[in-house]
Amino acid sequence: MALRHDLRRGALCMLAAHALFTAMGVIVKHLADHIPVIELMFFRSVFALPVILAICARSGGASLRTRRFPGHALRASTGIAAQTLGFYALSVLPLAEQTALGYTQPLFVTILAIPFLGEKVGIHRWSAVLIGFCGVLLIAAGQGVGFGAMPPALLLGTAAGVAQGMFSAVTTMLVRQLSSTESSSTITLWQSLLMGGYAALLLPFVWVTPGWGDLGLLILVGLVGGSAQWLLTEAWASAQVSAIAPYSYSALLWSIGLGWLAFGDLPGVAMLAGSGLIVAAGLYILHRELVRRGQSKETE
Repeated sequence: MALRHDLRRGALCMLAAHALFTAMGVIVKHLADHIPVIELMFFRSVFALPVILAICARSGGASLRTRRFPGHALRASTGIAAQTLGFYALSVLPLAEQTALGYTQPLFVTILAIPFLGEKVGIHRWSAVLIGFCGVLLIAAGQGVGFGAMPPALLLGTAAGVAQGMFSAVTTMLVRQLSSTESSSTITLWQSLLMGGYAALLLPFVWVTPGWGDLGLLILVGLVGGSAQWLLTEAWASAQVSAIAPYSYSALLWSIGLGWLAFGDLPGVAMLAGSGLIVAAGLYILHRELVRRGQSKETE
């Protein structure tokens, strides 16, 4: 599909995608206190598959034929790890805190670009990484870390939120490697199939039979998540990454609003300050990446 460079369309798709991802998070958070995370993951993957197949058909179809199955399996493994950690963090943390901790992904991408891609990271990006992790510490402090006894669930949830960012970054690196020979639709299709397969293997050990209401919500998790993924694909196909990437941070605003409406959660000063540092660090890393690419083109 040709890149249209339609900023308005790309921005609207990005905003809508993150609104739906946040809505999915609300449903997951509601279900997570009585439905196992693995079961949530299974429904998320299986009922997103029709939407994924529609995306692949719209882009000309995707073939399962590949010579890099181990790469797809590894990418799906890190992907399901990231999503499982994110779902667990959702079950114990306020929605906005989990969203903010997930923004550590570009910080970890910067670090992992050294061993994965052989990049040299300069003082500017290292400074942004440091500032971003200071934001993580502020959010943790707002949850009570370092200030007396803290419920183990909150400590584990905070750690899971950060680990989600790390595994998401590893997944990003693996996708970059796969994309040198594989189409995006093939990568997406293998991701959905393998992540659903991994969850299905573990499902018998944790299965809880849902009631009809919960079953409807579980199916909705997959459909909403798949629709959000379709909108995200449309966003990236509509405009340059550098132009629409900042709109991904709208998820923080959605999570604050929906977290308040659905659960009565209002972020504290520490959470807002920490989130601000993480978002600022991510945007500055994006800025430095654009500067670096511009300098590379000038020297060619």
